[in-house]
Amino acid sequence: MKMVAPWTRFYSNSCCLCCHVRTGTILLGVWYLIINAVVLLILLSALADPDQYHFSSSELGGDFEFMDDANMCIAIAISLLMILICAMATYGAYKQRAAWIIPFFCYQIFDFALNTLVAVTVLVYPNSIQEYIRQLPPNFPYRDDIMSVNPTCLVLIILLFISIILTFKGYLISCVWNCYRYINGRNSSDVLVYVTSNDTTVLLPPYDDAAVNSAAKEPPPPYVSA
Repeated sequence: MKMVAPWTRFYSNSCCLCCHVRTGTILLGVWYLIINAVVLLILLSALADPDQYHFSSSELGGDFEFMDDANMCIAIAISLLMILICAMATYGAYKQRAAWIIPFFCYQIFDFALNTLVAVTVLVYPNSIQEYIRQLPPNFPYRDDIMSVNPTCLVLIILLFISIILTFKGYLISCVWNCYRYINGRNSSDVLVYVTSNDTTVLLPPYDDAAVNSAAKEPPPPYVSA
């Protein structure tokens, strides 16, 4: 009996909308690339015109600066790094280079871990939500409506929302991982074909080696995948 690793049971070549995992990874990389490009444009415009993102006390009930120059430069550097990672993932999935997808996969794992920590924080410290809402400006949209909600119900709603996000992110992680396995399997030159018949396993050599060894004879028929 052949032992199968638990994670191989969830391996699939298709993802959402019945498209291939390679196509899904390309679309996901392009989507993240567009989002980070838009964020980078916003940060550059804020760096060029800082007054545009400074709100007066009449607007927020106190002086509030969106971001200082040091944090702005850090955010721009992170956006550039994310654009590079997303571009690598898109190129790697398109050109079938598995190593180029690894940075994007690591970013997905890191993002999933951060969202999990947020869910644990909300679950362990439910009062922190109310304290955070109280610190919002008085004219913040729907601030009073949120404050009027029962604290227990508010925690449950936030946990449900975070759970949906985590489920979706986990599905995207599985799509990228399956794409990596698919490309890595196709690019492997040492893949051997097994044919099982009557409880007998026959190991076939690579087709190129079989064709060279039998050059004097009639070349073997092309292998057909089962």
